[in-house]
Amino acid sequence: MKTLTPEDKAFLLDSIRDVKDFPKPGIVFKDISTLLKDPKAFGFLMDHLKERYEEREIDFIAGIDSRGFIFGSALADRLKKGFVPIRKHGKLPYTTIGEKYALEYGFDEIEIHIDAFKCDKEKPKVLLIDDLIATGGTANAAANLIDKSGAECIEACFVINLTFLRGDEELKKITPVYSVLEID
Repeated sequence: MKTLTPEDKAFLLDSIRDVKDFPKPGIVFKDISTLLKDPKAFGFLMDHLKERYEEREIDFIAGIDSRGFIFGSALADRLKKGFVPIRKHGKLPYTTIGEKYALEYGFDEIEIHIDAFKCDKEKPKVLLIDDLIATGGTANAAANLIDKSGAECIEACFVINLTFLRGDEELKKITPVYSVLEID
């Protein structure tokens, strides 16, 4: 199951609800809450990700605020690895390092604790995970933040890639990208 068949992908895609005109007219929101509440679909997805990454050298899994926490912590548990949350600015209680990124109108920032990837290795290997990549701003900032911390982002994994927005193109210059589902 390291490679999903078209039928496997259709099964997962069918478990994700489309919500038209959310959060604004013209947008079709991919609602993963329906996948999460379906134990068969969620279990299938997590089994696939575990099989994909269980033989890779990974020290930590980092999930992007907030839906990346769901997939990242579940995968970290299955792989017996540490989980690190990548949070929006001002949400972490200890000393942090941050990375700013551009939005359509302005900037935003994500952070991790300064010791997030502290371990017995000089350059820990980190898998980055989130539910979806669209324009890629947050994902690029997260991969840069991991590298800035002294760790190495070995791959970025997404349940859904909205390929028509090309958010993965810049990210691939930083780290390999894997998407379970690609939507054109």
